[in-house]
Amino acid sequence: MTSNSLRWWRLSLPLQSELEESLLWKLDSLGLHRLAVQHAPERPDQRTLLAWLPAPEWDEDQRRELVDSLRPLAETFGLSFPQPEWVQLDDEDWSLTWKQHWQADPVGQRLLILPAWLEAPQEHAHRLVLRMDPGSAFGTGSHPTTRLCLEALEARPPVGLTVADLGCGSGVLSLAALALGAERVLAADTDSLAERATRDNAGLNGLTDQQLSVQQGSVEVLAAMHAGQPSELLLCNILAPVIEALSPQFTSVLAPGGRGLLSGLLVEQAPRLTSVLEGLGWSVTELGSQGRWGLLEIQRPKTA
Repeated sequence: MTSNSLRWWRLSLPLQSELEESLLWKLDSLGLHRLAVQHAPERPDQRTLLAWLPAPEWDEDQRRELVDSLRPLAETFGLSFPQPEWVQLDDEDWSLTWKQHWQADPVGQRLLILPAWLEAPQEHAHRLVLRMDPGSAFGTGSHPTTRLCLEALEARPPVGLTVADLGCGSGVLSLAALALGAERVLAADTDSLAERATRDNAGLNGLTDQQLSVQQGSVEVLAAMHAGQPSELLLCNILAPVIEALSPQFTSVLAPGGRGLLSGLLVEQAPRLTSVLEGLGWSVTELGSQGRWGLLEIQRPKTA
């Protein structure tokens, strides 16, 4: 990394919110881990994805093939793929440069997502700090679906509740729930890297395993973690088709009378998902939207 002969390609992609999670996942799955999402907190709708690639390993053909492999992700959402920009850089400490693109990110009125190496700015000293390592491709709160969930948590703080976080990713929702007064969070994700990211971020915030317990797996694993005592609040920030597939098992992790916050769905997917959930006996309320993304609240009847 410190060789004077080493040069870098920096890829810049203007980032539509619909593509953020997919592009980060795809690049990470290709072994490209030097990633950052650049955005000003006051303009979360304007973001740029940055990736650093060692120049000796990425000639013109390889860079073109990389971009071509990403284009189908945009087609999934009916979007045009953004115009990539390649800039060659002299030898640099890429990790330092990468860190410079992250900054404190206020969410709602009370929360502050803070990269682990930064101190909280004085103007945000009153906020609840969620320390995060943005080094994984599982999100740090900038995506609209995550922000919708965070703002909904803040609106009705889970004080004293046990919370289930299904598809926890980086663990940002788990951290927020605990900062807002939850007694305990049980979290699960099918990706082993997400499990590790959540565990690492819990450590950055001084949380014990008793406060935030995380395992690799889906809803069955999460249900086993509850040992027959379901949570009062379910957080589920995953894609709509996955929510639909898992919804028949929500009763195994959510107690009678409990509520759930479901995000990760497009606004146009909400009617179908609402119909499915109501068919399973849930009451469903649309809590809000941000761009093309929506948030649903579900409530479980107090009696079976």
